[in-house]
Amino acid sequence: MRSQAPSLIGRDTQLGLLERALSDAQQGRGGVVFVVGEAGAGKSRLAAEAVGSALGIGMGVLRGRSSTTGPVVPFRPLTEALMSLFRTGEPLDELSLGPYRPVLGRLIPDWNTGAGDSSSMVILGEAVLRLLMATDHGRGRLLVLEDLHDADPETLGVLEYLVDNLEYSPVLLLATIRTDFSDALDLAQSARRRGAASVVELPPLTRPQVHELVAGQLGASPEEVPAQVLERLWEGSAGSPYLVEELLQSMIGAGTLVQGPDGWRTVGDPRGDVSSALARGILRRIERLGAEGLTLLSAAAVLGRRFPLTVLQQMTGVDDRALLSHLHAGVAARLVVPDEPAPDWYSFRHSPTVEALFTRLTPGQRTELARQGAEAVEKLHPQLPGEWCALAAGLRSEAGEDAAAGKLFTEAGRRALTAGALGSAVTLLSQAETLLARAGDPQERAGALEHLLPALAESGDFDRAFGLVEHLHALDSAGLGASRLAVLHTRLAKVAHTAGRWSDGNRQIDRAREVLGSSPDGAATAAVDVTAAYLALDTPGTDRIQHAEELARSAADAADRYGLPSVACQAWELLATVARERDPHESRAMLEKALSTAERHQLPLRRMYAATRIGGNDWLAEGDTTGLVSAREEALRLGSINIVHTVDGILVLDGVMRGAREATREAATECLTIVRRLGLAPAVRYLLMSLASLEAHQGDRRAMEAALGSFAEWEGTGSQEEPLTLGMARAFCALMEENRDLARAELGAVSALERHNPSTYHLSGTHGVGLLLDVLAGDADRARHEEVAATAVGRMRWNRQFVTLADAVLLGREGQGERAAERIETALRDAAVYPAALHLGLRLVADAAHEDGWGEPVAWLRRAEHHFHEQGVPAVTNACRAALRRLGAPVHQHRSGTDGIPEQLRALGITVREYEAFRLLADRLSNKDIADRLFISPRTVEKHIASLMNKTGAADRADLCARSTRLPKA
Repeated sequence: MRSQAPSLIGRDTQLGLLERALSDAQQGRGGVVFVVGEAGAGKSRLAAEAVGSALGIGMGVLRGRSSTTGPVVPFRPLTEALMSLFRTGEPLDELSLGPYRPVLGRLIPDWNTGAGDSSSMVILGEAVLRLLMATDHGRGRLLVLEDLHDADPETLGVLEYLVDNLEYSPVLLLATIRTDFSDALDLAQSARRRGAASVVELPPLTRPQVHELVAGQLGASPEEVPAQVLERLWEGSAGSPYLVEELLQSMIGAGTLVQGPDGWRTVGDPRGDVSSALARGILRRIERLGAEGLTLLSAAAVLGRRFPLTVLQQMTGVDDRALLSHLHAGVAARLVVPDEPAPDWYSFRHSPTVEALFTRLTPGQRTELARQGAEAVEKLHPQLPGEWCALAAGLRSEAGEDAAAGKLFTEAGRRALTAGALGSAVTLLSQAETLLARAGDPQERAGALEHLLPALAESGDFDRAFGLVEHLHALDSAGLGASRLAVLHTRLAKVAHTAGRWSDGNRQIDRAREVLGSSPDGAATAAVDVTAAYLALDTPGTDRIQHAEELARSAADAADRYGLPSVACQAWELLATVARERDPHESRAMLEKALSTAERHQLPLRRMYAATRIGGNDWLAEGDTTGLVSAREEALRLGSINIVHTVDGILVLDGVMRGAREATREAATECLTIVRRLGLAPAVRYLLMSLASLEAHQGDRRAMEAALGSFAEWEGTGSQEEPLTLGMARAFCALMEENRDLARAELGAVSALERHNPSTYHLSGTHGVGLLLDVLAGDADRARHEEVAATAVGRMRWNRQFVTLADAVLLGREGQGERAAERIETALRDAAVYPAALHLGLRLVADAAHEDGWGEPVAWLRRAEHHFHEQGVPAVTNACRAALRRLGAPVHQHRSGTDGIPEQLRALGITVREYEAFRLLADRLSNKDIADRLFISPRTVEKHIASLMNKTGAADRADLCARSTRLPKA
């Protein structure tokens, strides 16, 4: 019987697609193909065929595989694939990779300078892409990554970048994934939806294909396959090529299928339990290897599905000749295969082989083999670099050595966290904490928790992080040192800050200071101070900004003295936030210092935070979201859920300001659902405020109030977002209702609120639209304008447009009409990306321009009237029309207004004006109030109401009002 069929059965279509993709890559049109199928569907076989085709046309091939058993190791498949470049003899040191070469030290040990690197996943992805292209030499390159369903999150982060950037390269990425739910499968499906990759699915074989496969395995024609055998294999395999082959092997091994002079025939009944038949067949093949072969493979099984020969030899003590002899026998018996991407590594063909070997081992034997494996790894790799640390940890755990395993898992998790591999860090550190708790080692357990708490916070798992409070109580009673215990309370306080639970955070800070009171420790105090500073900034109080700045400066000074780069970065980030209000250049310099410190000390998470704040500053200054979008992509690759959704909130507000209503509402609603579930209070508050602003900018007060209904439930009172709910939402809504007095009252409330609870959010209107309204009302003069215009907040783009309009109004009053008109043009340039604000500004200044005889008030009013009519904001539309009439200008009628009337009301003959009055009845307004809103006479309103009652059949005005509340939103 052949070890496998001579040709690939039932995969012609898939193979044809791969061959076309290979040809395209050779011509510079690279791409990505995901091969998806159930276990045993033939994914690896198809990948092997693609490798053969690539080599046949002269392409270079790199291969890597994710680990299917054992601890998580960041970047494992990529490292395996790229390391094979060093076995080709190619002079890689001469490649012109520029600054990207040291970045690749995270994946290629030979290029690791020892200084480390904290570059983003985007930069790392670009570095991999450049290396692949630099080693192409005009032949094309195939990168094969197998078993991505077991890949670590960091590998997937790099792959996401490659998927989006291989199109114009000579590289084809071929990846195999099981159909089981996994992040890799999500990545593949997402890439297919956006047209960035092809997904090749491997369905089960049909009955004729199973027949062909069996015939090929037996070296016979299809007619020579016994019917009973075909029936048994078809029923038992469900079309899985692997099960067909294994069941066929079992039947031959058990003697129920034999070859005679007349061909293949059955002996006895070939039917039986599939799982039992598989296990018996595998064990029979193992037993044929002899006692030493069984021992060797048992030791290999303990090491994992993949196993290194150096460690296996160290464990068992067999010589080179015996080792290779048994491995070759194992290959012949279809038990193991060389793991081609990695030198001196082999792997079991399928997991049932490992399971069958474990049935032959007693618990004591497995424990002893695991202990021997750990000792072998530690002897061969004393510093346990890269994946060896996690492998040794897993073996120590298997050996029942909880304390030793916990220490090693802590170290592996710490390395992953330092490298920004959040997903791997949480997994490894969770294992460490569990093992060390069981081992009763408070010192080492505290070390695991110190890293696990921030990892959980960054990944958004707050419930689990707060669930560890009881663990701190246990450590306290176990006699943990004051400094270590204070650090843990501080880490938990930081988790509370990230979740927006400032009161919980302050309690943890108080506990940390209480613990340190009897044993002062400068380094621990610095960590407490910087976390306390962030909490102070969010805790309601008149001096919160001053208090936060003092704490942050103290922490920064201590960080310099004690060499605490992470504390220093956090301190400079907060100081930059405070400095932004007085000097954006000073703020930028502080953030650049935090960024360089993070890069110098290989702190990718802190680097991401600094980059996010730089992006936020750029957005406030000029409305530029480029930096924020880049920071969000980096946060997504690092797994920092907190930053991803923080940036999402800012982008939602940016969408509100830019007038992208539907896309913004959809994004806000989707994000709000997620952050509510995660308990990210600051993000929830920001999104609620943004949604309220979205409705306010349409003049829809009911929808605005509905959006703000749960704001207080998320600790909104006294929060930094609260002033924005008044300025960006309620004040703007009042302006869209043409109620300037109410708008000014709301902005006055903002000023009072910020006196009691100062905010570092600067778009509440006090330095923008509030100044314009005060100038128009005559309550702000030139001196007040110059005071606001000189501030950094007044120079932020959203505020600047209104400050410039206020300057124009003042210049017009001062008789400088020409300069006033020039300032209008400047304001319009600043407001170009903010359509609602632009047209509202024209509406607000038109009357003043007419009174003082400058500018083009009629043209401005026409422009504003057209915009607000198109946007469905009737109050401002009508006000513009009334103003045009006062100026003696003709008012153009819009005949498309009936589109906004529900079909059933249009059928009753209700006019646009009647419908406008009908909608306002929901608020139980009087005829005079409705007249004021629509800029018509009370008598006209009375006629509209009478007509509405007649057309709708309403019993009375109260009935009509009740019907109005059921009208669809505008």
